[in-house]
Amino acid sequence: MEAFPGRPEKSMAKKVFRRVFRGFLSREEPPHAETTPAEEPRIMASPAGLEGEDAESLDAEFVARLQGIDKVGRYEIVRKLGQGGTGIVYLGRDPYIKRLVAIKISNLASDASRERFFIEAQSAGRLHHPNIVSIYDAGLFRDYCYITFEYIEGPTLEAFCEPDRLLPMNRVIEIGFNVANALEYAHQQGVIHRDIKPSNIMIDPSDTPRITDFGIAQMAEHTAKLSVSGTPSYMSPEQVREGVAQKESDLFSLGCVLYELLSGKKAFIGDNFFSIMYKIVHDDPVPLSKLRPDLPLAVIEAVQKAMAKDLSERFQTGMDLAYHLRLAIQGLEEPLRKEKNVIDQIHHIPFFQNFNRDQVRELVQTASIVRIRRGGTIVAEGEIDDTFYVLLNGRALVMKEGRSLADIVAGECFGEMAYITKQARSADVVAFTDCILMKISATLLNRSSESIQLLFFKNFALTLVRRLNQKSDKKD
Repeated sequence: MEAFPGRPEKSMAKKVFRRVFRGFLSREEPPHAETTPAEEPRIMASPAGLEGEDAESLDAEFVARLQGIDKVGRYEIVRKLGQGGTGIVYLGRDPYIKRLVAIKISNLASDASRERFFIEAQSAGRLHHPNIVSIYDAGLFRDYCYITFEYIEGPTLEAFCEPDRLLPMNRVIEIGFNVANALEYAHQQGVIHRDIKPSNIMIDPSDTPRITDFGIAQMAEHTAKLSVSGTPSYMSPEQVREGVAQKESDLFSLGCVLYELLSGKKAFIGDNFFSIMYKIVHDDPVPLSKLRPDLPLAVIEAVQKAMAKDLSERFQTGMDLAYHLRLAIQGLEEPLRKEKNVIDQIHHIPFFQNFNRDQVRELVQTASIVRIRRGGTIVAEGEIDDTFYVLLNGRALVMKEGRSLADIVAGECFGEMAYITKQARSADVVAFTDCILMKISATLLNRSSESIQLLFFKNFALTLVRRLNQKSDKKD
């Protein structure tokens, strides 16, 4: 990273720090620095969970100059949300669009760092995904840079990392699945987060996990050597060694988050910054099987693989991690699996009549067959999910605001529009009778053979045409 003009002593200090730190990593025993044990240092602040950050790391003049501000750009300041090592976050109001926003103001000391700030804001601003907090705007306020983003009311995952506040196992795996999919999307756009941790994953009012703070993300095509950035306990070995951040680095960090959500303990702990980093590079965490002997093997193996120190042994993409987490979830479900005649029965369903028997068998091996009792909700309006359904038996109703919009009968699919558009579901689907359904994950479908994917999209198109024709007939 370029040294700040006029501040050579900081550049020299950083070089000395790096030499000393590399020396620590080469030792055979963990370092024991002569420092007083302190709360785990956090190098980069997140918009959420800022109250726990070290306020003293901010320049006193910077903090003083922002006292009592009532406007940033066009945004009206409502109140201060928190501050940390990289800036101060406010709750603001956009007077034109009439919405609340979060505003992060950062004190950047050089033209180079300001330029980098806007490159990062541009990269993060092009991400549009239901599990990623949206960036709205970026600009200059006085001598400082600011970025505005979606304001989310809800806790971060930090609230569920204590042993007495752990979430149910299925819920943790669902969260991991959604976050892995979001990272896959970001990586495809060339953006690496570099600071995945519990306080950077929020749960919004609809119970959807949302990744926030792409503030230290780097464009993959501008791959930059890392200074010591990120939060120590969740950094990957290659980040600690000051290598190049890769998409696998985010997956390692997510593995650390899942480990903590499942066990109530951080994977890597130490008395100080150096000992934590040494352990990340050299030591394995306490096995999940010892901390949670009740966890299924599939769950433990997925988390272990995400946290592999060797890049070649780690999941290579977010989709790979999401796929294995989905398989783990399916192993926890109680699907209705009839060994006899199940392939023949499904093959006779109208939606699958243009599939051959081997293709149906492949689906049966990966999809879930589930039973929903009469009156049960199959999908809920506003829900963000990557699954769609084919009704094998029974009858269901599409409901909105208490009104029935359409019938779904055996052989029909539904939920595919949420899968295709990646948007929230627009209506409820309720079982009018006892129903048996094939539940298909988009992630599993994406891993299926190309011939099966093409058949699904062909049948989706035919279903859409049929629905449009039915609407046209009703109008006539």
